[in-house]
Amino acid sequence: MIDQAFAPAAAAVADGSIPGATLGIVAADGRRWTRTAGMAALVPEPQPLTADHWFDLASVSKVIATTMMILELAERGRIALDAPLIGAIPDLRQYDVANAAERKITFRDCLAHRTFLPAVEPIYTYGDDPARLRAFVLQREWRQGPAVYSDINYILLGIAIERITGAPLSDWALGYGLTFGPPPGPAVATEHCQWRGRILKGEVHDENAYALGGASGHAGLFGTVDGVLGFAEGLLNGSGASPATLAAIRTRMNGDRTAGWERRFAGWSGGDACSDETIGHTGFTGTGLWIDFDRGLAWTLLTNRVHPTRHRDSGIFALRPATGDAVIAAWQG
Repeated sequence: MIDQAFAPAAAAVADGSIPGATLGIVAADGRRWTRTAGMAALVPEPQPLTADHWFDLASVSKVIATTMMILELAERGRIALDAPLIGAIPDLRQYDVANAAERKITFRDCLAHRTFLPAVEPIYTYGDDPARLRAFVLQREWRQGPAVYSDINYILLGIAIERITGAPLSDWALGYGLTFGPPPGPAVATEHCQWRGRILKGEVHDENAYALGGASGHAGLFGTVDGVLGFAEGLLNGSGASPATLAAIRTRMNGDRTAGWERRFAGWSGGDACSDETIGHTGFTGTGLWIDFDRGLAWTLLTNRVHPTRHRDSGIFALRPATGDAVIAAWQG
């Protein structure tokens, strides 16, 4: 099964589109399959990729970490999802409390990416003090536009979690094989960062997450294939989430978006063969996780497609759905 499912990724490694790839598949009953090919790093020193390597999960951090933290806080009664963020961040736009649109944004709005906030902003260019940059995020009058997938939504959620718990995100208990950086084992190399002037390996690729201290609501999580599969297995069999949390991540809130995740739609990253009850999320570095609840099956494709640079065509946008379709075809036998 795993050889058939891994064929698209193996071909991408063989033709040089991506340096390396790991595919992991897990069933609700705990059965797992993994396959790895290629290199964890090409420069400055070549290093073969293994199943023990830690990947920078990039925006997959949003669903494995931040979304789960927010939903857990809601279940504990610490927040109400439909309440404004100002319950946790009273100083949000504190110099314009009467008119600031940001003060009306709710936790659920951010989870479902249904705010007016921009997709991204080069926050790292405004300074190098994490506390000052958090203050900048909170006091900036953000330009308004149509609802889009937004890192700013999750940066705000991360700040809210820190305020509520009184601790950094990195203090949150995560599962085996998951951690905010730096990881405790061998790490996959990502990009030669022009800003930092080096190949990144074991430090977060996302510039804003790095500038905010390395652990932010939108990025910063590292994981092994077993760590990501363990998280997915917990969602499949219900051991890793309550019924309320499972309902939130599976129920559409904003078009094809749930709390944090996307649900299957035509042409999405998870392919066309999965069931309508499939959710997924991708990460800029070349990562992704998809969970098909109807089939009791999940898969993660972990690549270093930005190594040594993002400024090339890695084919990742075709590889992801091709891998999803191959996984389902192999599963159905």
